[in-house]
Amino acid sequence: MKVRNQRDLGAGIMYMVIGAFFAIIATRYQMGTAAKMGPGYFPFYLGLLMFFLGLLVAVKAFSAKAAIESIPKFNWRIIAQITGAVVLYGLLLPRLGFLIAVVVLVFVAASASREFTWKGTLINAAFLVTFTYSVFVLGLKLQFPLLPAFLQQ
Repeated sequence: MKVRNQRDLGAGIMYMVIGAFFAIIATRYQMGTAAKMGPGYFPFYLGLLMFFLGLLVAVKAFSAKAAIESIPKFNWRIIAQITGAVVLYGLLLPRLGFLIAVVVLVFVAASASREFTWKGTLINAAFLVTFTYSVFVLGLKLQFPLLPAFLQQ
């Protein structure tokens, strides 16, 4: 058997590993029943579902109908930049507030893309700030600093 689609095989293996990890960790918690679920019930079955979905994707990579694709060279700079954007968000949130931290997160992460444009990123940042503010502050009533400490009273 020859692997025709390396991307699907890689994605399938990744799904299987993550699904198996969560299913195994979930066995440490009480399962319960479908009528009265314990804390391990949902993650266990979600992990199994993810594992079998990964198995399906991985098996399809060997199919004669699968598109021939190889895995591109791994770009560590992009991974580091996106991970750094999330870490930077976590560091900036308590100091500069939610609004500025989200905008910085979007601009740093978007600059990792070859298709980066200032206009598109600004629109994305405005939408994300509006959406997350609506969900977390207005909807869920979470309290965290919205503006930098020196602007708050």
